[in-house]
Amino acid sequence: MEQKSRSISWYRVPVDKQTLKRLHQRSNWKGALQISGHLGLIGLLGTVAWQFQANLMVLLPMLFLYGTCFAFIMNATHELHHQSVFQTKFLNGFFLRLLSFFGWRSYVLFSSSHGAHHKYTLHQPDDLEVVLPAKLTLMTFLRTAFVDVLGIRDSIWRTLALSMGKVDTQWNEYLLDMMATDKRRDLIHWARFILLGHVSIVAVSFYFGLWMIPVLTTFAIFYGQWLRFLCNQTQHAGLADAVKDFRLCTRTIILSPPVGFLYWHMNYHIEHHMYPAVPCYNLRKLHAAIRHELPKSPRGLLTAWRQIIATVKRQAVEPDYHFVPTLPTTTNG
Repeated sequence: MEQKSRSISWYRVPVDKQTLKRLHQRSNWKGALQISGHLGLIGLLGTVAWQFQANLMVLLPMLFLYGTCFAFIMNATHELHHQSVFQTKFLNGFFLRLLSFFGWRSYVLFSSSHGAHHKYTLHQPDDLEVVLPAKLTLMTFLRTAFVDVLGIRDSIWRTLALSMGKVDTQWNEYLLDMMATDKRRDLIHWARFILLGHVSIVAVSFYFGLWMIPVLTTFAIFYGQWLRFLCNQTQHAGLADAVKDFRLCTRTIILSPPVGFLYWHMNYHIEHHMYPAVPCYNLRKLHAAIRHELPKSPRGLLTAWRQIIATVKRQAVEPDYHFVPTLPTTTNG
């Protein structure tokens, strides 16, 4: 895959220096509240599920809730990758690796991919982490919403391949080719650590007859993805690619505080792309500072998905169509 060396002159809503400096401030305290609240909720639901493991009528709904909350650890790894959750670098790195392990994520490969996604958002071939138009169907939702059996298979094979220094897509092959030798070594070692770690969890658990432990750890990322799917897929779906304005290629939505918390505040997605170093817990304040130049934000997932579904249906007959948000007339972009 041939890649071009270029820079994109992105439009960013101006923010005065003092305000931006405050918004960029990372806090160990705020980071601890975010991550302990999320992991604490997971721990609470997992404890309840453990207590009722002999009662399927209670266990299955509890596992569904557990998986729903657990799924968002992938958004946590995204934020930790940006090194903006904690002021202390070690804490960002520690939790990035911990949660990447339970999410079967190669944080090394993701770091390369996501760096390109922010630098070249939706400009092919420089960013292939997200490709538009998105192929969204009811079947793609149902495949991952409840129990993602194919996801288990794919994650195991992908991690096996990475453990041997091999990748599964042309985009990942390009990223691998661009990596320095030490990064390649880290990628391989991390994949082997994931495999060895999860094999050990499963083997020890089944030896002692503790079948619930792998359900709550090794396989937890593969069920209950419905809410994360509905949140994550709003970020770019139906919007334009190859533009230089994040307001036209990313979508901010207004969510209830509990869902926004689980989602690690990534519903403020225009803001995140404009100023990616702003910690997630400061994005609401950033939104308030620049919303005079933002398009109207859909309120709630239902409103956002009505917009997306209407766009996807139209794209089926008009492949070049995309939704164009109305920008405020006061904008200087």
